[in-house]
Amino acid sequence: MFDSLIETLLRGALAPLVKTGRIEVVMPTGKVLAFGDEEYPGARIRFTDQRAVLHLLRDPDLNFGEMYMQGRLLVEKGSIYDVLELLLRHAKHVPDSKMVQFLDALRMKLIPIWQNNLRSKSRANVAHHYDLNDRLYQLFLDEDRQYSCAYFENGNESLEAAQLAKKRHIAAKLLLDREQRALDIGCGWGGMARYLAEIGDVGYVKGVTLSTEQLEGAKQRALQTPVAGRLEYSLEDYRDVQGTFDRIVSVGMFEHVGSRFHDTFFRQCFDLLAEDGVMLLHFIGNFEAPAFNNPWIERYIFPGGNLPSMSEFTQSIERSGLLVSDVEVLRLHYASTLRIWRARFLARRDEAKALYDERFCKMWEFYLSMSETAFRYQDIAVFQVQLVRKQEAVPLTRNYVRLREEALKARERLSPRYAHIVDQTVHP
Repeated sequence: MFDSLIETLLRGALAPLVKTGRIEVVMPTGKVLAFGDEEYPGARIRFTDQRAVLHLLRDPDLNFGEMYMQGRLLVEKGSIYDVLELLLRHAKHVPDSKMVQFLDALRMKLIPIWQNNLRSKSRANVAHHYDLNDRLYQLFLDEDRQYSCAYFENGNESLEAAQLAKKRHIAAKLLLDREQRALDIGCGWGGMARYLAEIGDVGYVKGVTLSTEQLEGAKQRALQTPVAGRLEYSLEDYRDVQGTFDRIVSVGMFEHVGSRFHDTFFRQCFDLLAEDGVMLLHFIGNFEAPAFNNPWIERYIFPGGNLPSMSEFTQSIERSGLLVSDVEVLRLHYASTLRIWRARFLARRDEAKALYDERFCKMWEFYLSMSETAFRYQDIAVFQVQLVRKQEAVPLTRNYVRLREEALKARERLSPRYAHIVDQTVHP
């Protein structure tokens, strides 16, 4: 009787989701349930115990990943990405269960606690993810360690070329010159700051991060460039930065600020930006209404994270005194980036397992797979927001972006560091 009830609940949950393709689910009793419209299964999963099924039904956003990590949900055909793609492809058109709606409402109320990113908590959140063994990131990132969305101008670029194009695209929007002082908030391993100094020819660039691992890597890499004297890296919270900067850039950091601190972030940027300065903010955002961080991501990957909706961050910008001079939405670029990262990670999975363990590898594969499917099938994308203090700081049209990109690309072709990357493509 109990087994029959579990089957009925699972059918009710999965049947509306799998409209194309096919997935087979092996129950703990051995019975096989099939969903979808094709003769042969695209994926096959097995539950090892009834409680795993109940956990999934009760809270799929948190427990799907946990069941996979614990080995209580096994993928017997296909990959975890294949499973997630089948389940999420049509998910946004399927109403959530009453239990999920209840949990969602509760999580919305917990946002102020989860995103209470004071200085000490911000540093702990960053350490949780970015202070992992440095060799882990070597397994799947490009050689410049860009851990953010790449920019695929044509769609057939190598990861290295697409990440270089991302830096070029951002630099073009910043309207750089040699007399400027620039600030990189959340500088990672320092690649963006190095590009601004080396190719953008900016006179001084300061990069700040809360990751000790990234800071050490940024400093070491700076010494290998001909512009080391123009670079400075610091372990520093954005709230503590002082001075005036002609240009400010922040790539993939705003997601860690937390909605409670949006006003603080933009007001600080207003105070740091010169009167005729330009800022470029590149971050993951949400097309829909404000929402909580995915609970599995919150627990295991990015504690304190937030994907702000446009209605959230624009209000904070307005209150800061900054003006929005341009907004660009990079749709599906991150899905393409994550697909390459996932392939690279899986190709070197044994090395990751040697660094950590099997559970960690499952967690990381689930993270990369879930993130890619989210960018493909859910309403999230990357926003590039250009900000100024006065309207005259940037040209009247976007024509300058392409012209400056071409000029920057010409400099890249003369650089020993970038010349071999500029036009790299992935051959079929």
